Order: sequence, then structure tokens, then C-alpha cells
Amino acid sequence: MRYTKSKSTKRFNFGIDRNTVSHQKGANTVTIGTRDSGSPFSTASSTITMTVKEALALQSFLNDHIGNYEKNVG
Repeated sequence: MRYTKSKSTKRFNFGIDRNTVSHQKGANTVTIGTRDSGSPFSTASSTITMTVKEALALQSFLNDHIGNYEKNVG
């Protein structure tokens, strides 16, 4: 079964493309792309692509460290 979703913000494009039936390399990917928002913090457009497994590791890292930050600040 194929599953594709995307979300855009002012500065980023996020996407996920999963195929639970395929065993082909690269069938399950997450992408994060930058957008030129005109902000001094924006850069030229670029995209990073990772496997869903790598994205889950990133999610775990962010949950561990951003969650602690919010608890300590708030």
C-alpha cells in the first residue's frame, strides 16, 4: 500500500513517501526541503532525503532533547 503526505511551512517543505508492499531500496523516504522565504536565515533551496528508519532516529533525538528543553524552560 502506498502512503504519501506532505506539509509546507514558510521556510520548509516536508514529505513522506512509503510503500509497505515494496522491498526496493529507497521505497520508504522522508524529505526535508528548504524554501527561500526572503528571511535573513534562509538559504538557497536544498533538500535532504533519508530513510524512514533514519527519520525515526531523528524523531527520537528531537523528542528527547527538545522535550527536555521545553520542560526546563516552561
